[in-house]
Amino acid sequence: MSPLLLSLVSGMFIGGAAGYLGSLMLSRRMALVAGPLGHLTLPGIALAILWGFDVSLGAFPFVILGVIVIWLLEMKTKLPMEALTALVFASGVAIAFLFLPIEQAEAALVGDISKAGVGDTALSVAASLAIIFAVKRTYPKLVLGNISEDLAASEGIDVKRYDLLYLFLIAVIVALGVKMVGGLLTAALVAIPPSAARNIGKSLRQYTLGAMAIGVGSAVLGIVLSRVTGLPAGPLIILVSTVIFVLTLRFVR
Repeated sequence: MSPLLLSLVSGMFIGGAAGYLGSLMLSRRMALVAGPLGHLTLPGIALAILWGFDVSLGAFPFVILGVIVIWLLEMKTKLPMEALTALVFASGVAIAFLFLPIEQAEAALVGDISKAGVGDTALSVAASLAIIFAVKRTYPKLVLGNISEDLAASEGIDVKRYDLLYLFLIAVIVALGVKMVGGLLTAALVAIPPSAARNIGKSLRQYTLGAMAIGVGSAVLGIVLSRVTGLPAGPLIILVSTVIFVLTLRFVR
């Protein structure tokens, strides 16, 4: 399989899963949480670059550790999740820049999906499908927990357990997203497609599927433009989704 085809397949699945999960994150006003978590992946990305293995595999343990720490701190302190995320990610960034080679920082910061291999692509597809399936199964429970924890508890929903699952899903999509758009742009990967979909969707189904479709379309167009122009794919993917968002503004009433 050609590198371009592997990049397109990886990008389509990661972009679609990010858009779908982002539709839930936007509803819970947590779309920007992916940004600090993306920065938290930088130590793992640095190690992956130094030791020559897949950046998503390097990012994953660090972002999972960060999610667990945030979850435990939230239960202990009752502070907002956004504040705790900022606290944890700042530590991760500081650690990363102690040993991240400056000449290799671009791949960590803006991603490089053009080097996706067969194994990387298979992992991206499997993880993206798992995220979509998990979000689809838990969407109503997570939304209800966001509306009222007491109401969710009365329905037999363990809010803390579902919040941990929710953070875990965010961690997985962030770990996948760093390969495509780097540690700096992961928030945009989950925030812009659902924002555009909300402008044009007239129902929950149109909103969630629209977010997924825009995520897929942005990834494909960004990767193709990267091949044509020679510019990094990560920023182009985000810029394409931004243009789509701007175009949807005419449908807002």
